[in-house]
Amino acid sequence: MKISQSRFTRFTSFALLLLLANFVAAQEAYKKPPKEVLDVLNAPVTPQVSISPSRGVLLLATGVRYPPISDLAQPMLRLAGLRINPNTNGPHRSPYYVALALKRVADGADTHVALPAGAHIDLPQWSPDSKHFAFLNTTSTGIELWVGDSTTGQIKQLKGVRINAVYGAPYQWLPDNRTLLVQLVPLNRPKIAAAPNVPREPVIQESTGKAGPLPTFEDLLKNPYDEDQFEYYATSQLALLDSTTGKVTNLGQPAIFETVDPAPNGQLVLTAALHRPFSYLFTADSFPKEVQVWDLKGQVVSKLASLPLADQVPIGGVPEGAREYTWRPTAPATLIWVVALDKGNPKLKVPHRDRVLMDPFPFKDPPVELMQTEQRFSDIEWTEHDDNVFITDYDRDTRKVHTMLVHADNPGEQPRTIWHRNVQDRYNDPGSPMTRLLPNDKRAIVQNGDSIYLSGAGASPEGDLPFLDAMNLKSLQTVRLFRSGKREYEAPIALLKDEGTQFITRRESPSDPPNYFIRTTTVTVQNMQAPSSGMNYVSSSKPITNFSDPTPQLRGITKRLVTYQRKDGVTCSFTLYLPPNYKEGMRLPTVVWAYPLEFSDAATAGQVSGSTQRYTTILGASELFFLLEGYAVLDNTTMPVVGSDPEKVNDTYIEQIVMSAQAAIDKAVELGVTDRDRVGVGGHSYGAFMTANLLAHSNSFRAGVARSGAYNRTLTPFGFQSERRILWEAPELYLKVSPFLYADKIKAPILLIHGEADNNTGTFPIQSERMYAAIRGTGGTVRLVILPLEAHGYAARESIEHTLYEMISWFDRYVKNAPPRVP
Repeated sequence: MKISQSRFTRFTSFALLLLLANFVAAQEAYKKPPKEVLDVLNAPVTPQVSISPSRGVLLLATGVRYPPISDLAQPMLRLAGLRINPNTNGPHRSPYYVALALKRVADGADTHVALPAGAHIDLPQWSPDSKHFAFLNTTSTGIELWVGDSTTGQIKQLKGVRINAVYGAPYQWLPDNRTLLVQLVPLNRPKIAAAPNVPREPVIQESTGKAGPLPTFEDLLKNPYDEDQFEYYATSQLALLDSTTGKVTNLGQPAIFETVDPAPNGQLVLTAALHRPFSYLFTADSFPKEVQVWDLKGQVVSKLASLPLADQVPIGGVPEGAREYTWRPTAPATLIWVVALDKGNPKLKVPHRDRVLMDPFPFKDPPVELMQTEQRFSDIEWTEHDDNVFITDYDRDTRKVHTMLVHADNPGEQPRTIWHRNVQDRYNDPGSPMTRLLPNDKRAIVQNGDSIYLSGAGASPEGDLPFLDAMNLKSLQTVRLFRSGKREYEAPIALLKDEGTQFITRRESPSDPPNYFIRTTTVTVQNMQAPSSGMNYVSSSKPITNFSDPTPQLRGITKRLVTYQRKDGVTCSFTLYLPPNYKEGMRLPTVVWAYPLEFSDAATAGQVSGSTQRYTTILGASELFFLLEGYAVLDNTTMPVVGSDPEKVNDTYIEQIVMSAQAAIDKAVELGVTDRDRVGVGGHSYGAFMTANLLAHSNSFRAGVARSGAYNRTLTPFGFQSERRILWEAPELYLKVSPFLYADKIKAPILLIHGEADNNTGTFPIQSERMYAAIRGTGGTVRLVILPLEAHGYAARESIEHTLYEMISWFDRYVKNAPPRVP
């Protein structure tokens, strides 16, 4: 039958309108989860604690846990890997606090800090002498700088300055405890020109045959106008600001400062300033830069390096030239930096990969080589006395860290090995040296005579039991001062006495919220015993804070650590959470929530992490909210991917996660808590990738929730997670692990959630959009939820509430109330 053109036009217009109407009808406003979930989300916020350098005062900062979506709707420029609010000349989104108080450690006395109306402040920074603190306050038109008195709580705004917080450290104290080194919006800066309506020029990129792997970065520069905007908003004027008089003294010319680091003597400043040409393929930290030392008049005292665009860095490698540049904290003005000996290429076979160099002011003589590291330099820490420096390197093939003790003032002396272990071996982790802020505003390791102090998680087969040890630098013998009890989780936070006999801890238990205590012990360096004795010499404890339980309704939740073996003998574990009022023997719908990790051996893969003795709190879009709806939750379900060859560890990724998932379900069924016919799986980011793969390659789950994942690995062709091979070196692997290519096998319903403005490398929103299209197009059951304005992690209250609504509704429909499986 022939249809006239006009009739055909009317018909297609009607069909289009009908389709559009159906599409609009399918859209929904932000939804809220059940009331019991909302009650927890709306619970009071417990303050964050910052301890003064003197350890005499606690600063209590109360934040906004879930900001409104209107905060995220502020203007945002996505430039060179940064997200900038042009109205404030600061970051588009960062945590902020709305209330401050001070608490004396000695007697617990509180002092309220009266913030300006509508305050949105950052976490304050202490002056080295603890007498003052400084903080930024973000308004609708800019960022203010305020200072406060730690005795009276009185604060004042430093008038006439507008802070530039786009890039680098916006403010720092100098050792005089009075002057602040600040980055300012340049005075009398003209308005930036409007974006051109007509393109000025084509966008051109060229490569000349040199291999340059390209990670899938977000928020890159795209055109010349983006370059202009980045330069405009990131450029700042360095200045010295007198916190007493408000006097401003400019240093040098405006620039884009990646590094602004005052010397310990307060007379010099280490700077690293970015400059053109910028890149459309890399973020700001790879841009060309000049690394210089300035005096307090802004004059160049020394030029450390001119670094080109870092666009030829091998995968897993480092740039050539100076890097990790900083000051020695225990000298007036001595530079420290690292240079690669292997051209930054981890695949080159060389006896040493890096050299660590030191150069004291006035920088006239050739730098002194502290040492050469066999593997890639990882960290450097100094003790507050003597010339002891800990230098750590990392072997990416064996995953081993090697920490050596070097005497900086006698570099010819042979380094001594302090620790050499697998970084994933939590059971043998010796802990990290405790540090403090020195009078020069630099951090160093606390040292008492020949001893330093180590605090660590204390991982064990029973869970984490935090500890405090003392280690003698001469004998390298370690003795134990404190270890958490097994019915609570108590971690050392700061030393109050150099002898280690008094320290501050943060203690919590399943029934008690985290609070801070003063622990006093009778142990001295002379009477301590070895850690293997398992003894605890703590004689008393005194509370400093008394934060109340904001969510008493969660105390009915029970949890326990469960270990088991998968069929290849690798030990796995999960924390079993059971809902309030659970009755023994009741089989529940169950949520398995996980994030796979790679390991070089089965022993470390099977180690337990976390503690069941921590206070149960549920924040954000947590999977633990399922507990309030009658589910059991297998949280932190280990999905180890084990392989001795780091280049090929992912070759059996699919087989190993399927094996791990089946073992977890079998164990939960064996315990009598899980209904095998009603199990759902979920994860975020790499956990979402895992979720889609489990649904594609197994029949263990009735439904899945995959948040902010990447599902097509051909879109991340230069590696992902720990995968070192590029797509063209291992095409079969990239195809095998991409659930996008197995979309037709995903028959269990899957909920895909993604932030519209995802800022994580590789997890572009198109990953979820195309995965949705693939599953829909092959007849699967799928729902896609794109959260406006949200990044990789979700922040706005409306987004958190809606995500929980979606997750709970999806599993209620397809897991809790799922009909019996058809044989």
